Amino acid sequence: MFQSRAVASILKRNKSVLNSLASNLKGTSSSRVFTSSSSSSASAWTANAVARSCFHGFRSLPKGHQVPSFRNMSTLASVATEKEGFKLLVTAGPRAQKMVSIWLFGSAAWVFSMVVLGGVTRLTRSGLSMTDWKFTGRLPPLSDEEWQREFEKYKQSPEYKRVNKGMSIEDFKFIYWMEYAHRMWGRALGVMFALPFSYFLRKGYITLRLGLRLSALFALGAGQGLIGWWMVKSGLEEPPSEYVEPRVSPYRLAAHLTSAFVIYSGLFWTALSVVMPEPPAESLAWVQGAAKVKRLAIPVSLIVGITAVSGAFVAGNDAGHAYNTFPKMGDVWIPDDVFELKPLIRNFFENTSTVQLDHRILATTTLISISALWWSSRKLDIHPAIRSLVGSTLGMAALQVTLGVSTLLSYVPVSLGTAHQAGALTLLTLMLLLNHTVRRPSMSLLKTLPQVAKTSC
Repeated sequence: MFQSRAVASILKRNKSVLNSLASNLKGTSSSRVFTSSSSSSASAWTANAVARSCFHGFRSLPKGHQVPSFRNMSTLASVATEKEGFKLLVTAGPRAQKMVSIWLFGSAAWVFSMVVLGGVTRLTRSGLSMTDWKFTGRLPPLSDEEWQREFEKYKQSPEYKRVNKGMSIEDFKFIYWMEYAHRMWGRALGVMFALPFSYFLRKGYITLRLGLRLSALFALGAGQGLIGWWMVKSGLEEPPSEYVEPRVSPYRLAAHLTSAFVIYSGLFWTALSVVMPEPPAESLAWVQGAAKVKRLAIPVSLIVGITAVSGAFVAGNDAGHAYNTFPKMGDVWIPDDVFELKPLIRNFFENTSTVQLDHRILATTTLISISALWWSSRKLDIHPAIRSLVGSTLGMAALQVTLGVSTLLSYVPVSLGTAHQAGALTLLTLMLLLNHTVRRPSMSLLKTLPQVAKTSC
């Protein structure tokens, strides 16, 4: 009895797929671009997708309840057509889809590592060790003479004169290698992104829409090197006062970090769209529940993003080394000098006290808002994957606040500071995944869904 219902369910869910196949056989043409596959290979892939969809349908029928995993979120995603209002980003079959998704997730992970390495470079005060920049990069010093030449350049910088005067060449080599590794790791990312991108374009694996999106991300990545040098250059200028410690502009540091976050978010979101064209949806009730979560998740994501950017201003002003107490700032809740600078707006970006106070408030607001999201979703009828994601996001938010407080109380050690920066990007990752998961399904999928999730006796 159970098997009969399962077969009937799967056939019903694939009815639109078979109709799409029939319409293709009648001569309906696709408007895909960047695709050189013949009609016969496209039909073969469609047939394979139908068979694979049926197989996954049988495999995703656990005892007692039909709950699809992330891997089988939609049986229609790989064969939906533009006529039904749904567009795939990769159109050359499942193998191409897998290759492109691995490349995109790998690129996103590489950017993640770049952000972490950038945090280590900043915390070890290595960012100003290289006093010039070339777009294509160069070989590191290979002889004692070359090392001495680079060291002499660094001795002319304000940081050496005011902070590191008397530094040995061995200590200089350490900070130089840190900055050199950060720069070359970024250039390696550009090569790793560009070569597969060219290959996939030549093979016709991706659509025009995906091609334009990835081109924009590649251009932004190329510009990131320029933004990085623009930031470093500000730290090589003489400070306005002899009592001011040389450091990069907090505005330029925030621009550099925000740009990295945008590139990472774009790559991660695009990779998710390739492997998960449709959100998890087993019933209309679950779709309605996801819509309610989405209304809360979007503003919460905005708060998470603003908090991350405020952290860049904390780093740019070295605000983590002030008021190393919690929850009070020293002996008071609000320092007296929070509005000391004129005009007033400057305090939120340049005043150490105000910048740290802002970050504390925003971090607390983030934790409270994510807690409210979790509480509001407890009684909603939503997909188990969404419920799990909300819980994981709450746990990560709590961990991130704990890391932040620990970093502050410990006077910003490199290990905790790096972990805190990585935690910010991890929390952003979970929010991206949550927002991607609560998207509205395509009409082709909605038409196949029952009112409530099916259960079996």
